[in-house]
Amino acid sequence: MFNTSYFVQNCPTCGRRSQIRVEYLGKEVVCQHCHGRFIASDPLSARCDCSDSDSALLRRADELLETVDQQKSQPESPHPR
Repeated sequence: MFNTSYFVQNCPTCGRRSQIRVEYLGKEVVCQHCHGRFIASDPLSARCDCSDSDSALLRRADELLETVDQQKSQPESPHPR
């Protein structure tokens, strides 16, 4: 089963939070709320001062995917009753 990974980005037009698939990093997306168009970019990837932006995006996507894998491998805490 394939699990899609997402990151959250605010729309620069309306300010609403959108879940965006990691594979759309660096591509133009459309806000589902206001239909504004913007480039999907994780705010944390801006901290990288790399000259090769494609490589920087791929590294950040790998970081996001690694975080998801780590969260999945953590044991779930029992639900209180």
